[in-house]
Amino acid sequence: MFSSNPLSLSVPEAALESWLRDSGYLEILDQRTSDLHRLSSSFSSSSSATATDTATASTITSGFFLSLFSYIGTLLSLFTLNPFTKLTTDDFSRETPSWTYGFIGFSDSYSFPSSPTQARLRVYENVKRYARNYASLFILFFACSLYQMPLALIGLVSSLALWDAFKFCGDRWGLDQYPVIRQILVRITQSATIVIMFFSSVQMALFCALGVSYAVVILHASFRKLTHVKQPAQGRER
Repeated sequence: MFSSNPLSLSVPEAALESWLRDSGYLEILDQRTSDLHRLSSSFSSSSSATATDTATASTITSGFFLSLFSYIGTLLSLFTLNPFTKLTTDDFSRETPSWTYGFIGFSDSYSFPSSPTQARLRVYENVKRYARNYASLFILFFACSLYQMPLALIGLVSSLALWDAFKFCGDRWGLDQYPVIRQILVRITQSATIVIMFFSSVQMALFCALGVSYAVVILHASFRKLTHVKQPAQGRER
């Protein structure tokens, strides 16, 4: 047990994570976890090789099912966490990482997470790093959904045109001078927008894009290894 230190300082979690990220310790922790899992697997394989044939077959079978259940458990744990917990608005103001070298990477840039803890670490960190890439993919998936559902595209365009017409008429008629009438017209326009979007199935296109985007974010962020990315230096305020 360590004795309490009255001079110890309490470091905020955000500041600690930023220091670990800038120092490259998150990448070292991710790589060390993968190496330990690989060493433990190879040690188990070498130990089972010295047993009898029957015992070896039983060990291989049990080891296969244990690994299979472990992988399934790790995958299921990914869909129980919120990948956007530590996401901030500053993550969207950074420069978009390269799609080829940064986001996609190479063949050795991916590995199956050895544990739910490692998967959680990768997801939280990669979502912060590739937030702008994931946002671009969501826009692309939503555009593809609208292309596959022309009625939804017509409904979305009609809703935007309705609000544009409301803004044009409001500026022309000076509705700002009549707040009660303007509020009534806003409610009517909102109700008309809801009806148009409901009957044109815009919400279905949105849900499809959200579902595909969420699956892509979870799978890519959990399988993508953490690589050191030099963070931009922040200037000191004078």
